[in-house]
Amino acid sequence: MLKWIITAVCFGSIFVDSFWVVKPGPKYPPTKGEVWPKPQYETKENTFYTFNPSHFKVKILDQTCDILTNAIERYSYIVKSKIGGRNRNIKIRSHRKHNELHRGMLSELDITLSAPCEEYPYLDMDESYNLTVSATSKLYSSSIWGVLRGLETFAQLFYLSDDRNEIRINTTQISDFPRYKHRGLLLDTSRHYITISNILKTLDAMTMNKMNVFHWHIVDDQSFPYQSEIFPELSEKGAYDSSMVYTKEDIERIVQYARERGIRVIPEFDVPGHTVSWGNSHPSLLTECYEGEEVIGMGPMDPTKNTTYKLLRDLFQEVQTWFPDKYFHVGGDEVQLDCWKSNPELRQYMKRNNLTAADLHTLFMRNVIPLLAENSKPIVWQEVFDEGVTLSKDTLIQVWKYNWISEMISILYSGQKLLFSSTWYLDSITSQWTDFYVFDPRKMVYDVMQNQTLLEGIVGGEACMWGEMVDDRNVLNRVWPRASAVAERLWSAPTYHIISKSSIPIEAYHRIEEHTCRMIRRGIDAQPPSGPGFCVV
Repeated sequence: MLKWIITAVCFGSIFVDSFWVVKPGPKYPPTKGEVWPKPQYETKENTFYTFNPSHFKVKILDQTCDILTNAIERYSYIVKSKIGGRNRNIKIRSHRKHNELHRGMLSELDITLSAPCEEYPYLDMDESYNLTVSATSKLYSSSIWGVLRGLETFAQLFYLSDDRNEIRINTTQISDFPRYKHRGLLLDTSRHYITISNILKTLDAMTMNKMNVFHWHIVDDQSFPYQSEIFPELSEKGAYDSSMVYTKEDIERIVQYARERGIRVIPEFDVPGHTVSWGNSHPSLLTECYEGEEVIGMGPMDPTKNTTYKLLRDLFQEVQTWFPDKYFHVGGDEVQLDCWKSNPELRQYMKRNNLTAADLHTLFMRNVIPLLAENSKPIVWQEVFDEGVTLSKDTLIQVWKYNWISEMISILYSGQKLLFSSTWYLDSITSQWTDFYVFDPRKMVYDVMQNQTLLEGIVGGEACMWGEMVDDRNVLNRVWPRASAVAERLWSAPTYHIISKSSIPIEAYHRIEEHTCRMIRRGIDAQPPSGPGFCVV
């Protein structure tokens, strides 16, 4: 194919006078046995071991538990089934000519977990590990969560030989740990219902990308798929359909599946806005919005009624019984203040108490946050901070709007901690993985303030997949591999030289091609990251 050009930036092409000619083959040939996200410290030699499932074993040398034994079984299957491939027939050569780069067979992986397993993952968990790949490979961590991350890395180091007749792994030394504690993915299951099977696949993909928080935006204006046992009418009248609900058993399955992969599940019940679906069964919860003297619809929850807070207290108590994480997201964003201003009863209330509509939002959040269970820690959207609500130092403030650098600086100087999401909205469907890769919240703050001590208050961030334009048929390929870019920014060492897409190292383009194929082989229908190419599946 020939194309006329005036000016162009070409990758994988050759200029010929006024034309360019596309070279055959993939735009960015994938790497072989390279890890995503990139480890903190990695030394890889130009020597390799071959892998034969029948001559390989895993030994546990110290502590163990069900999470570890299940992980070993899971990763043994991934590796023994030809590094996650589907129906590939690999012929392991029993005899091969001497090659100075070949070090023999990979025979064993020794796992040393030096401390007892913890029951559930949590914000400050230790995810560090050390991995040595040799004939008898060694994985060490003082935490079960670190062992899980190390097993994922170990599985990613395997690759096929060029003739696809051998599975190989290079001699490697890795010392690794995450840069940010909270590395999350928000999934919205209200705008479109997402099936349990695709939520579990999402957790599998998060595991492959070393993301550790599943932020479940479970309900919103459009539907209420959470099936409460104490308020069953909420989903009976608020869900799209009786088949499109998440039961207690579903939630237990998802939480347990995530636990075994070192992933926290944090539910979000966004209040007082984004709650129209609640009104199908409890219309008195909501505020009637007026245009003149005519009611034109239902708006945010009514912040002046004690019955509002009683229902929320009882519902939150149930939800927190089903979700074991200490953190709970109460939302607080995009409240329709104009609706409150239009309502005659609320206008009278504000007049009597000398309050503004913004003050009502503050009043609501001040009343709601104490309804959480004892020792719970809230997460809120940035509007709650912006409106001056008094928040505990354990509260995490999620930054999602414009002017994000100044917003982060204000939050950090107040002594609060934050999560960053502003530039990582996956519902921007025209954005490529490179658009997400260039942003690093700590770098952005440091470039402005040159204050290193502030940066620890940025505990992490989340890629957000809002559900207006994704459903069960396309959610996985809309999220992956674009969310992989966020995962690497939150895990790997800082890359202060990256200031634009043009400064992203070329090796990342090649490495994400391999990683995308890796996800596809493990059942995640990821979309092509960067243009023409192929995956051997």
